[in-house]
Amino acid sequence: MTDLSEREIQILKAIIDEYIDTAQPVGSEKLDKKYNLGVSPATIRNEMVKLTKMGYLKQNHTSAGRTPTHIALKFYVQSLMKPEDLSIAQEVTVKQKLWDHKDKMDKLLREATRALAENTKTMSLAATNHGDIYTAGMSNILEMPEFYDIDITRSLLSTLDEYDYWWKVFEKNRQSTGGLHILLGEDLGQKLLNDCGCIFVNFTSPHHQGAIGIVGPIRLNFPHIIPVVSYIGNLVDEVSRNW
Repeated sequence: MTDLSEREIQILKAIIDEYIDTAQPVGSEKLDKKYNLGVSPATIRNEMVKLTKMGYLKQNHTSAGRTPTHIALKFYVQSLMKPEDLSIAQEVTVKQKLWDHKDKMDKLLREATRALAENTKTMSLAATNHGDIYTAGMSNILEMPEFYDIDITRSLLSTLDEYDYWWKVFEKNRQSTGGLHILLGEDLGQKLLNDCGCIFVNFTSPHHQGAIGIVGPIRLNFPHIIPVVSYIGNLVDEVSRNW
């Protein structure tokens, strides 16, 4: 159960949707003009102040707008968003590409990371317990405003040389419930990645363990990305059981 009223939930969802879309702090004027919230701008402002005090929003001192916190984004994923459905064409295309390599783990994971990056427009990565790491779509993150900050970009890209870091992240969550894992900001355990998010699925075979997923800004397009990661990750898991 949440401690939020229906109106607070409606306003919070509008703020998160807008933030995911624009990467910009969201102000009451924007909400009033763009979203049919049925209340005055003054009421929206008062509710935003309350949501900030409750830990769902934070304010950048250089802007009048607010952005959602990790708590708000997790609540959004668990309770507010409506996942998009993959089209039949998407599913068939991806499955055909992966099935062509179902007997060769190396080629399958290379193809799977490419398919993930292509269908989510983020950076994808996979790792196995044999010390291998696969990536695709690194250029995608350079299109995102968060990664115009060279320190954040350098920090993220440098982790691609740190197999141990990613394996620790994936293994730490292997035993938790559910097949799909969502890590936001502090969950990733590196201060410079506090504005990043990761969604991944673990897979297991008789001889291998691994994980495959995506990395991007913390304001990931969850309704679109989660079903894609889930579908491709589950395909890899299904195939890997025969390795």
